[in-house]
Amino acid sequence: MSRKTAIITGGSSGIGAASALELAKAGCNILVTYASNKKGGENIAEVCRTEGVEAIAVQADVSSNDDCITVNKAAVDKWGRVDILVNSAGMTRFLSSAALSAIDADDFARIYEVNVTGTFQMIRAVEEEIIKAKGSIVNISSHAGKSGLGSSMVYASSKAALNTLTLSLARHFAPNVRVNAVCPGFVGTDWMAPRFEPEQFEKFKETVASLAPLKTLVLAEDVAEAVLWFALGGTKITGQQLTIDGGTHLTTATPVKND
Repeated sequence: MSRKTAIITGGSSGIGAASALELAKAGCNILVTYASNKKGGENIAEVCRTEGVEAIAVQADVSSNDDCITVNKAAVDKWGRVDILVNSAGMTRFLSSAALSAIDADDFARIYEVNVTGTFQMIRAVEEEIIKAKGSIVNISSHAGKSGLGSSMVYASSKAALNTLTLSLARHFAPNVRVNAVCPGFVGTDWMAPRFEPEQFEKFKETVASLAPLKTLVLAEDVAEAVLWFALGGTKITGQQLTIDGGTHLTTATPVKND
């Protein structure tokens, strides 16, 4: 197959799904993984196929090294190559920072297991193929890793670790593979929805947009645009962490309060 092959972990919804579709539109064959949302994974694979490419959905938990190896094998068995890896699989727990007693070691273990260890394991699983392809790795991080704000301090610290891991891996893979990260602020997906009642969530999104210098809400498609560029363009760029937040990082205001 002459088409490039892209693996997108956590591709059943949100940024992962939007990234899969953008890469499909660019002509890449697509493998999306899902942890439990089988319907979402299969739906986005079907949408990708309408762009004239091949696409499959594979169940995988990136915190399992065996699952990561299985995902790489599925791509190689089907297309004989892996050119692009987008690490979008991630998780959080909504934990107040008002009392440190509300956070325990299990919170750190599980969030790091997916957001940091899982990303590393998936990259290690594709290493041979992606070096052969002189490909590109894009990690979906978060501005929480720079600001310390977000769903919890545990989540924020995991994304800071992912940012550092991105730098280390960019050095490791040079000059064959580029490794970059996108660091969205709040994105208008359902990621934060469990924290709010429906009306409160809509108000929260309005507040986010009003605080941003660009007065707009970042959508999953906006992040996917940057993912596409890092994956297929930016050929002289590696080890970068691109903030996508409508300019909110330029202000001292925040719509997120962890109390």
